[in-house]
Amino acid sequence: MTAASRKWLVAFALLGLAASAASTYVHYHLISNPDYRSFCDITSTISCTQAYLSRYGSIAGIPVAVGGVLFFGFVLLIAWGSRRQSRIEDSGPAYLFAASTLALAVVLYLAYASFFVLKEVCPLCVTTYIAVIGIFVISGGASSLPMSSLPRRVIRDVRVLVTTPVALFVALVFVAGAASAVEFFPTDAAGRQAAQAPQPALNQDQRSEFERWWDAQERVEVPFANDGAKVLIVKFNDYQCPPCRQTYFAYEPILAKYKDRPQDVKYTLRHFPLDPRCNSGVPQLVHAAACDAAAAAVMAGPKGTFDKLTDWFFVHQDELSPATVRQAAKDVGGIADFEAGYEKALQEVKTQASVGAVLGVSSTPTFFINGRRLKGGLPPQYLEAAIELELKRAK
Repeated sequence: MTAASRKWLVAFALLGLAASAASTYVHYHLISNPDYRSFCDITSTISCTQAYLSRYGSIAGIPVAVGGVLFFGFVLLIAWGSRRQSRIEDSGPAYLFAASTLALAVVLYLAYASFFVLKEVCPLCVTTYIAVIGIFVISGGASSLPMSSLPRRVIRDVRVLVTTPVALFVALVFVAGAASAVEFFPTDAAGRQAAQAPQPALNQDQRSEFERWWDAQERVEVPFANDGAKVLIVKFNDYQCPPCRQTYFAYEPILAKYKDRPQDVKYTLRHFPLDPRCNSGVPQLVHAAACDAAAAAVMAGPKGTFDKLTDWFFVHQDELSPATVRQAAKDVGGIADFEAGYEKALQEVKTQASVGAVLGVSSTPTFFINGRRLKGGLPPQYLEAAIELELKRAK
């Protein structure tokens, strides 16, 4: 490998490592902090949040961002280990070419998912794609060994590794760090616990400022009965929408306080799947299982399993597909014949989505609290403040 090739490999690896480390930071905070807003969420289509929280954010249980850190770290280690006059100088480029070929397949799959399924551009993701492509091209040009010779060379180079104390120590540290990163990265269950953790109470100045902001929000008439409740909260929801899941977990303990107080608060969920097949208010498909999940929830209502099925959908959001929705409808929702009730339920979903479009809903989640429209919702402590304010004014 020439000195120029090594410099380019290191440069692309450092670029990818920086982007992957930033991605890991964002993904970690999105899971562990429901109030976190990513710095790379620039517009509704240039954003990192949905990519990281979607089912494409992890592969085989390993967050893609963490996998990127490990891959680019591996590239740097091989570039260091195969420097001039080292015992694996000739093997290094071939190892990198083989590894980057696999990595290229992964990033092409993720790019397809991002651009054509999620309909989003994730800036940090795109940076890692560029870095992988660069490493693939440079290592391919620098490698002079046939790929068929790699298995024999791996055996030889492992022997070199175990007989070289410094290299062995670095390799063990890398493996231990990789295992720790995967093991201790928060899961969705941890995210639920974090979302439901008690939030700091607002002080008087914050309450006063919030009240002024609240009064400035436009109030619209919503065609939903409050059944005598002083506060009516309506959520327009998509079961595959990551922020819908975040707000579900974050608001659950707050809304639970009012379940036995129907005279004070009524909470109702309405469907707004981001799929034009059941929602004429959206121009393109974003979530392929959202219509089926909404229809299943409609069918679960008369059976008394709506809340149970809704919870299952959000807990298993990353696994949702038309097939898993139907299985959950049967196992969790008690819906024996999904297909028999599907068309009628889907028509109800279409009706609810149409009402949302008339009310100005264009994204999920969108909340209406006594008619005040809130795109994306509020931090949990502010939701509670809004409820308390509306209750106080209703006395």
